[in-house]
Amino acid sequence: MSQQPEQEPRPESGADSSPPDRLGPRPLRQPPVDPASAAVFGRPSGVDGAFARSSSMNGSHPQMRSAPPPADALVDAFSRPPELGDVLLQRPPVDQQPDGQPESPLWSRGGDPWRDPGAGAMIGPPAVGAPAEEAESKPKLGRGYQLSVPELLFGRRVKPTALIVLAVVVLVIAAAGGGVGWWIAQAGNDLTSDVSLVPVDQNASPDRSADSIAGVAKRVAPAVVSIEFRNDQTGGVGSGAVIDGQGYIITNNHVVESVAKDPTMKMTAVFQDGSRADAKIVGRDPKTDLAVIKVTVNNPTVLQFGNSDQLAVGDPVVAVGSPLGLSNTFTQGIVSALHRPRLLPGNGGDPPVAYDAIQTDAAINHGNSGGPLVDIHGALVGINSFIVAPSEDGGSIGLGFAIPANDARVIAESLIKTGQVKHAEIGVNAVTDVSAGSSQGARAANVADNGAAAKAGIKEGDVIIKVGNRIVRNSAELTVAVRANRIGDTVPVVLVRDGREMTINVVLQSD
Repeated sequence: MSQQPEQEPRPESGADSSPPDRLGPRPLRQPPVDPASAAVFGRPSGVDGAFARSSSMNGSHPQMRSAPPPADALVDAFSRPPELGDVLLQRPPVDQQPDGQPESPLWSRGGDPWRDPGAGAMIGPPAVGAPAEEAESKPKLGRGYQLSVPELLFGRRVKPTALIVLAVVVLVIAAAGGGVGWWIAQAGNDLTSDVSLVPVDQNASPDRSADSIAGVAKRVAPAVVSIEFRNDQTGGVGSGAVIDGQGYIITNNHVVESVAKDPTMKMTAVFQDGSRADAKIVGRDPKTDLAVIKVTVNNPTVLQFGNSDQLAVGDPVVAVGSPLGLSNTFTQGIVSALHRPRLLPGNGGDPPVAYDAIQTDAAINHGNSGGPLVDIHGALVGINSFIVAPSEDGGSIGLGFAIPANDARVIAESLIKTGQVKHAEIGVNAVTDVSAGSSQGARAANVADNGAAAKAGIKEGDVIIKVGNRIVRNSAELTVAVRANRIGDTVPVVLVRDGREMTINVVLQSD
């Protein structure tokens, strides 16, 4: 084993001790100077230091301009004291010291060596830990006594019974304080009291008879479907009603119009129980905004047609459909008005839409289109088709319109049988609304050649004020009044020409 170097024993406190040995300064090495270099870089003749004496500067360089002599006051204040003589800042070389000895050091041998820049490296003891004897001599601490919970809390031993009594006292005080606080809170609030509300009568049941709204909803819901159509880019939703056991569903033309014009569209009918069935278009009638589609299902619930001609203003009605995609939505209202002619522009080049509408205040929104309007007995009395809203994307404000069921039934039968519908036509292609004297009417602006009106003698400029028993006040009423008759019927038409009223019989033709 290698032996550790012996450490220098430490001096005891109070004993005289000499500082550790020090290394002396490194000897000054002065290499010989080249005479040529000394001639170039040496001091001028007569200058033995880094700065020439002041006397040597006077007159030695006549071209050099010196500063004027300082003032006497400055000389007295900042000049060297006379007793120091003419001494330069540079310390004389060692060989010029008296007896060849260096100056006395600024630091003594017994001073702090770290403050002496000329001191050499100090040799001291190695930086090692305490001897093993000293480490072994220190006593080792064992595991002390651990305090119990009573000692930790109270600083001394406490009997368990005392702790139990103390806990009981604390609980009693807390309960008393809580009771007092509750009593104060109750006494200070006049709005609360100790009451017992009347219990709910478990035996009471709401009126869900067959003629109630709940009864109507229960019977009608299975016959109402949501019509979904979609392709990779777009889609939409509408409503419809099953009107035949073979799966025929009546709806609006504008619900299925995009499917008819886009072969990539897929149409699906969704029933109340969530079952789905692919739907195909049977036929469309753009002039009345009606269409019939068909699905393949077994034993569907069929909605029965009612007589819309027997409706009266104020009769309760229920609108059913999928507004904004919310299927099986029922809204209740009344019949607000009857025989409200609606004339709407067609979509995508289709002819104008005209029908004699039922007005209702039952909430109808986007998605209700094609859904049924039923009476209090659950019979179909109209097909929801149009609303008046503050904006194009607005909702219901209580102005909804439905196609009468009597008209819808005739058109649906024709679409199911032939796939198309023919309407009675008078042969006036364009009309404008005017006032003829004290009455209103529809002015014939363009009478078609070989049409029913032209053959009967109606001329351009005539103001039609009545068709059959139907008063005509505008172009919409003229259209619905003519379509209320059948093709080939002879209808008396009352008109005003040059301020004179006359009646002309017109044989209606097919459109």
